[in-house]
Formats: sequence, C-alpha cells, structure tokens
Amino acid sequence: MFTGIIEHVGRVSAVASGHGGKRLSIEAGPCAEDLGPGASLSVNGVCLTVLERNGATLTFDVIAETLRRSNLGMLRADQHVNLERSLRVGDRVDGHFVQGHVDALARVQRREASAEEFKLWLQLDDELRPYVVRQGAIALDGVSLTVAGLTPSAFSVALIPTTLERTTLGERLPGDLLNVETDLLARLVVHQMRRLSSDRGVGLAFLAEHGFVESP
Repeated sequence: MFTGIIEHVGRVSAVASGHGGKRLSIEAGPCAEDLGPGASLSVNGVCLTVLERNGATLTFDVIAETLRRSNLGMLRADQHVNLERSLRVGDRVDGHFVQGHVDALARVQRREASAEEFKLWLQLDDELRPYVVRQGAIALDGVSLTVAGLTPSAFSVALIPTTLERTTLGERLPGDLLNVETDLLARLVVHQMRRLSSDRGVGLAFLAEHGFVESP
C-alpha cells in the first residue's frame, strides 16, 4: 500500500529481457536505503518487488501482464520514473491509499499552462468512467491527484509547482500514456452496487442521481 506522495524521481539504468518479461534496473537514490530483496517499491504507480540491490540501484523482474497493462514496457534507459516506498504502520497518509495495481492506461490529450496553473487533460475510456468523479482522488504514474475537470470523454488534473518539480508529470506530453489507478473506495462502491439486484432500487443510476458517482 502506498500514498501517492512521490519520494524520489529515479533513473532507469538498464532494461533487459528475461523470464518472459523484462528486468529493470533503477537508480533509486534514498529510496534504496532500507530496501532489500523482497521489498516493495512503487515505480510509476506499479508495485514491484525488489530482486536485488547494488548500492542505490534496485533491480526488478516485470512479468508480461504488468508490461501489457502499464507503461513500464515502454521504459528505456535514462528515462525518469516516480518512486515511493510502501506505507508503514504509523506513517501519515498525505495523499490517498494507492495499491500499486494499474487499472488502465490513459493518453495525455493536451497540456494547459498559464501563470496561474498547469493542467493535464487525459482521455477517459469507458472502463474508467464510473470511477472518475470531480474532486475525487486518482493516481497518475503513482502520483496522488484530485480530478479537476470532467467531460464524457476526458478528465483533467491540476498540478501545483511542487508536483511539477518532484515528479515526472511535468515532462509528460500529448500522446504519452500514463498509468491510472482509480480510487479504491470508488471501485468498491461501484462493484457492490453492480452486485445488487435491480429490484432493490439501488444501483448505478440511483448513485449517479444522488451525486455519489458520475453517470454511467
């Protein structure tokens, strides 16, 4: 479990094929200090298990399914990645609960930059739409954010200067694919409502009418 507050922007030092997937080596800086084989690290929002550690460089095996569902398969040497160590009991949760399980990829549509704010607009596909609501939590490449704008086909997030400085999101350009993890609570609510029989009178339409979720 993570919080979406990025601790360090790491650098991919090597990418190799292996065991039906890929082996990633990442210069993790301070995130490597207390991590050894078997420890968990969020890499662009994907929970990975440390295979080995060499100084500040951590190596991970990434299976084919993870490569297919996330943007880790697109990584090349020298690219930057968002890193966060797993949450410990007693830690403050300054973002929101992030599991490190990517729901889908979303393509950046456009950047809006002005003296007052910086926004990213991303494509909103059908599989994500029920879980994305205005002012709701969402994780993009592992970064805890709040949904700022919403249309039937897109959503936006506003990035403060600190986020631009301490994560990779300021580097993202139109056409780039970002890892998306929707809010755990939203997923649980929608899942349970879908299980209710229609004769009980409570379903997605009811929740949308009363502002709990966006219209399906």
